[in-house]
Amino acid sequence: MERARFGQQKDIKPWDKILSPLMAFGSLLISLVAGLDIRFGWSPGFGLPVQLIALFIILAGTAFGTWALLENRFFSAMVRIQTDRGQQVVSTGPYRWMRHPGYVGTFFFFMAMPFFLNSVWALLPAALLLIAGIIRTSLEDRTLQDELEGYREYAQRVRYRLVPGIW
Repeated sequence: MERARFGQQKDIKPWDKILSPLMAFGSLLISLVAGLDIRFGWSPGFGLPVQLIALFIILAGTAFGTWALLENRFFSAMVRIQTDRGQQVVSTGPYRWMRHPGYVGTFFFFMAMPFFLNSVWALLPAALLLIAGIIRTSLEDRTLQDELEGYREYAQRVRYRLVPGIW
């Protein structure tokens, strides 16, 4: 039920009222720019082999993000502490290695889409979405550390937010 109530909750973080819809409509933005690029011939494209590799990355990112969603019953499109649902820290599945695996899947999807859609110009909104997502990850992680019981200890055990060994 939580996942179906996008934006209807009362305790959504103010910054997420902007970042969450931006991330949610990210693939539409990338597709729009790619469509304009193809329509007006702004860039030469990448070719079939690159498109096939990008398709594989899109599928892998989707699968990884879905694994995170299935593993975490508190996974939500909007950042809020779900006290009404008894939210707890999840440390199984991909959460053993990184604290925000859902974002990792989304980032792979966003970054591979321009290549799959054969549009150099679509890399621009993809990069902007990646930056917005990194900002959102940081803000969400800070919220969880400040407000979710047990998350600080989890963050000490699982040190990396997105990329094991890096960040």
